[in-house]
Amino acid sequence: MIAETVCSAVSAAGLGIAAVTAYRRRFLAAARIAAYALIPVGLVMTGIVEWLADTAFSPTAWAGFAVLGVAWVLFMTTRAVERRRGGTRKERKEARAAAQRETAAPSDSRPSLGGSGASAAPRPARPASAPRGDEDFSDIEAILKKHGI
Repeated sequence: MIAETVCSAVSAAGLGIAAVTAYRRRFLAAARIAAYALIPVGLVMTGIVEWLADTAFSPTAWAGFAVLGVAWVLFMTTRAVERRRGGTRKERKEARAAAQRETAAPSDSRPSLGGSGASAAPRPARPASAPRGDEDFSDIEAILKKHGI
């Protein structure tokens, strides 16, 4: 009962302010103020204010809001984890299968060099007598000697 009285008083005050604003020839602002002023009366007439008052003092309603909050937190947590992992389980499984198909035996997909087996023989590697790790470091040695190292 008090909530309805307060809402009516707020609406009456808002409509009074809207009338003063309209008297000053600011009709657009007056219309906006009147719209805001009519909201509390509309809420009382639809019964939303009574429902909110009953909900505010009901432990069952607050428990329901808590359950909704827990559900929302769980939903957002699972979405964050799913984004971090990179998609749903099905998408990860498909990506893994595609990666395995790409890494199939590379010798199977070796391109032919256009010739028969005899003419397409690979070139021999370096001769055994060529030094592999013994490159010419004479210029580096000269720099090191110059600096006394």
